[in-house]
Amino acid sequence: MLAFIYKTLAAIGYTEPIHPVSTHIPMGMILGGFLFAIASFKWEAAKETAHQCLILALAILPITVVFGIMDWQYRLAGAVTVYIVAKLILAGTLGILLGCNAYLYQKGKLGPRAFMALHILCLLNAIGLGFIGGRLVYG
Repeated sequence: MLAFIYKTLAAIGYTEPIHPVSTHIPMGMILGGFLFAIASFKWEAAKETAHQCLILALAILPITVVFGIMDWQYRLAGAVTVYIVAKLILAGTLGILLGCNAYLYQKGKLGPRAFMALHILCLLNAIGLGFIGGRLVYG
């Protein structure tokens, strides 16, 4: 099945891994959410935008994870390395953090410190994922 997908993409001229393309939305939304969380200290309305950024990141994250697993299986033959294990742990942790943010925000249980802490943790997690992804690609 994976070979069919990658061969079909290659037939239309796309021969690159598909995971990196999908990472830009959740990672960009996490960075944007963090910046809007900072802005919410001055402009209250920015808090809702920060939250919405993380909701979009949460919605797209499963697609990004699936594409990452597909690339790992197809391009790296499913080889388990310390970087792969770290990526899987960080991706799971990011999903939990984003889910906690969504739940607690909707329930009105996020004070300003917890709100900012979750955004910082998501950002640090995203940075870790990006760094390890770079190590996988560039060594």
